[in-house]
Amino acid sequence: MVFPSRLRVKETDAPEVKKAESEPPEEAKPSNPFGRKTVTRPESGTRLSALEIHENIRGPAVEELERPASSLLFSSLAAGMLIGFSFLAQAFVSHYAPEPYKHPLASMAYPIGFMFVIMGRSELFTENTLEPVIPLLHKRDAATFRKLLRMWGLLILGNLVGALIIGWIVGATTLMESSLQPSMQEVAKQSTEGGFGTVFYAAIFGGWLIALLAWLLASTIDSAAQLFLIWVTTVPISAFHFRHSIAGSVEAFYRAVTGSAGWGEMLGGFILPALLGNAIGGVLLVALFNYAQVAEEHQSAN
Repeated sequence: MVFPSRLRVKETDAPEVKKAESEPPEEAKPSNPFGRKTVTRPESGTRLSALEIHENIRGPAVEELERPASSLLFSSLAAGMLIGFSFLAQAFVSHYAPEPYKHPLASMAYPIGFMFVIMGRSELFTENTLEPVIPLLHKRDAATFRKLLRMWGLLILGNLVGALIIGWIVGATTLMESSLQPSMQEVAKQSTEGGFGTVFYAAIFGGWLIALLAWLLASTIDSAAQLFLIWVTTVPISAFHFRHSIAGSVEAFYRAVTGSAGWGEMLGGFILPALLGNAIGGVLLVALFNYAQVAEEHQSAN
């Protein structure tokens, strides 16, 4: 009579023990890309999949589309001013570097402004040629499209006003040493010359790199890795004379303020084609292509 009773206890307890042993500890469980906005660990392998990176972008981008206009304006205004440090860093290095190494060393200093903007979470129009487009491609409705246009309009306005402010400060005041002015003029001319067609074409590749940067940043939460990604994707913009509409606008406004170029030349010959080229580079070459590789997987997962 005793032995059957003990046997029944073992039979009922055994599955519970086995279940407890089969469950991995909470910290070992992989993040679920379909139920959470942020994926910090890959579902399998050692790197996040394209789908997991896509989800890291889509969740925060939906929230960004809903931000108040004042928040977007002030954030983009700060970004427009901070990005001016790329111009100043290039001019400073160019001034002190020996002649054969001026351009390579100045290009290596170019990312400083982008680091300030991106790590400080300010809003650049060019970075947002990728992020808010992802929710639009996901939903494909008029409401999301209107939110996208609203966001882009506010960011462009804030970025350009910020760029104008910093361009006027360094060009019309005595803030910068007079000995740096020739180097500043040289750097600004190289970044803004070429005319509509050349600027537009070069800006496509600049927009591609910045939107690619936004995609790469979503693959890691490590700050050191993010700083490296910012550096490695923005150095080529300067090194290969690509164009960035907002960083270049600081230089364009500086030239207009100092009288080395006309306002119409800078607005119509640089800022407008640079904005168009950056938008095309960001939307077509990254947002559409990167989204295309995960679209079917995303639909099947949901």
